[in-house]
This record gives sequence, structure tokens and C-alpha cells, in this order.
Amino acid sequence: MQLAPPDRQPPNLTLPEPVDRKIGYAIVGLGKLAVEEVLPAFQQAKFAKPVALVSGHRDKAEHLAKVYGIERRNLYSYEDYGRMAENEQIEAVYIILPNSMHAEYTIRALRGGKHVLCEKPMAVTVAECEQMLAAAEEARRKLMIAYRLHYEPFNQQVMELCQQGTIGTIKTFSSSNSQSVEAPNIRLSHALGGGPVSDVGIYSINAARYVIGEEPVAVSAFAHHPPDDARFREVPESVVYILRYPSGVLAHCECGFGHARSDRYRAVGDKGWIELDPAFAYHGQELTVYEEGSKRTLEVQAVNHFAAEMDHFAECLLENQTPRTPGEMGLADVRIVQAIYEAAETGRVVAINGGK
Repeated sequence: MQLAPPDRQPPNLTLPEPVDRKIGYAIVGLGKLAVEEVLPAFQQAKFAKPVALVSGHRDKAEHLAKVYGIERRNLYSYEDYGRMAENEQIEAVYIILPNSMHAEYTIRALRGGKHVLCEKPMAVTVAECEQMLAAAEEARRKLMIAYRLHYEPFNQQVMELCQQGTIGTIKTFSSSNSQSVEAPNIRLSHALGGGPVSDVGIYSINAARYVIGEEPVAVSAFAHHPPDDARFREVPESVVYILRYPSGVLAHCECGFGHARSDRYRAVGDKGWIELDPAFAYHGQELTVYEEGSKRTLEVQAVNHFAAEMDHFAECLLENQTPRTPGEMGLADVRIVQAIYEAAETGRVVAINGGK
């Protein structure tokens, strides 16, 4: 019996194929998400590479440029942001700014001839989203919203199971996405487009769409501003909302900024249920399916969410394809977010998408 392989090349080892070229990204905004998640993710990306940085802090940009091998001439401030239009190395711009800045910097990048990947929420208002879509169409450039969960295998598996009818006809959807946010933080500023619904609640809104497969027609909501906590002078601490869909499915969702970490969703059908917990985190997802009286945990191979979404957008540019999470999806979610806040403020059931 020969214990060692006959040569240095294991017979089941597949070598990676060379990539002809990668799409050059400019990262706009060097906050926590960009520094801790997005920039490191390029090391695992196949079709994307960082070639430029935009920041109001030159020292931070220069430090990160050295780490990621970015040319010093490709460092920009917000004052000279428009100069990127002249840089042919930059093909895509990834907007990772406060929500209130998404529309302006997306539109400027599109008009400068760049394709744009914009963090969620797409913008603060429906009007801003519509302006962004119009700018993309006029410039003939692609606009994708960074709904990273559409590009990771656990949520993709949930989408597939629901489409296959594994749990039968879906009746209800419930979701919770909350965390504790300490001041100072842009999430607590109304002027910067903060608030729990547009930040963490939007994950539940988007997940309900790809689980249920419909757009909601009405929403009711409640919000709480604790009078003894100064963090929530401008935005609610907690928001609970119920979405109603054309088929009669109901979605009950909660979100907040003064809570212990809560991160899960469950879809219940007439033959079983599916639960992802955690559901929205960067890693650690666990997928459970209950059907025919038994419960099982599905094994799914995890990936880096940010590398996967940046590669998807890069492939769309290389192959001239429409992104899986286009600007129209971002607009649909912001329309729902605005309806939730209106319902919470007025105490009324608010119609959405022509519903009653």
C-alpha cells in the first residue's frame, strides 16, 4: 500500500485559472465598514481590485494606500472628487458614506462616467432614489445597491427553498434585527439619514421580499423614543412594523438601536418553516428547516459577503449584465421605509405600491 501520493500534485487539487483583468474600484468613505470589511475583502475577490480612495482624512487614506498598494495619485478628497472622471483606472465607485450623502455622490460619479455600487439604503427619500436612477440612465452606467445577502450562500439557499415550495405556501414572515448603538454615531443623527428602519430594519424588508416573492401593499407601525435616553432625541430606539402582501401573507418585523444583538428571520408555511439565525451578520449563519415533523440543519459553504457582491458587480460590468440588486430594488425598499415612518407617526395603516 502506497501511503504518499506518487508526485507533488494531489490528484484532486484544482488550480485556479488566471483572470484576464479586474475591475478597478474607488472606495468613497473610509469609515468602519470600509476599513474593517470592504478593503480586506478585495484579497478574496476574483474580478475586483481597489485602485483609488476618497476620504476627508488624508493621513488615513495614505496609510491605507500603502497597505493595499494604491497609487498616491489616486487619493482624492471630497473637494476634488470630480477629478475621478479623468482617471481611467477607476471603472466602479463604491459609495460607503452616511445615508444623507448617497444621492449626491452617486449622481456625481455617474455623471463622471463611472458605474456605482452604493451601500444600502439607496438614499434617504424616494425622490433622491429616482434622481439616482435617472442619472444612471442618462449616463448609461450601471447602478447596483449593496444588498450583500443576495450574494451569500445561506440566504441564497433560503430563496431557493422558498421558490421550490419546501415549506408549502408561506403564511407569515417574522424578523428581528437590533443592536446597541452608542453615541456619537451617524446612525443616531436624523440629519445624516440615521434611524433603525433604514439601517438595520431594511434587511428585514429586503429579506421578506425574497422569501415571500411579493411587494407589500400596506403597513402599520409603532415607534418608541425613550424620554430618559438622550441617544434617541432624533431617531427612534425601537420600531415594530407589520407588512401586508397581496396574497395575504403578513410580515412582522422589529428593529432597534437600544437592544441586545438580535439577528434572525423565520418564514412559516402550511407544511413547515425555515429559520436563519443569525441571518444578517457578516458570518456565522445557521439555517434550520422544519418539515414533515422533523427539523434539520443545512450545511452551506460560507463566503465573504463583500468579495462576492463586488465580484458580482465587476462581472456585470465585464459582461454587460444587469446587477441582481439594481437601483430599482433600492427605490422599492426606501418607498417601504418612508411608509413605515409615516405609519408610526400618524398611527394609520399606510398603503404602499397602489395597495389599500
